[in-house]
Amino acid sequence: MKMTLMGMLMIGSVGGCVNVSAPDKPIVINLNINVTQEVVYRLDNEAKSVIKQNPGIF
Repeated sequence: MKMTLMGMLMIGSVGGCVNVSAPDKPIVINLNINVTQEVVYRLDNEAKSVIKQNPGIF
């Protein structure tokens, strides 16, 4: 019985310890996002001629 108690005490004292602490400096997340949009349009020949005939339409 004495040996069992000694064995349990030894196993209990070997257990690990975990420390969690906050960092000294703030965490910085740098997000460099570049959004580029390109618009491609095509007009049919009839629409081109209507625009040329009526330049003030737009």
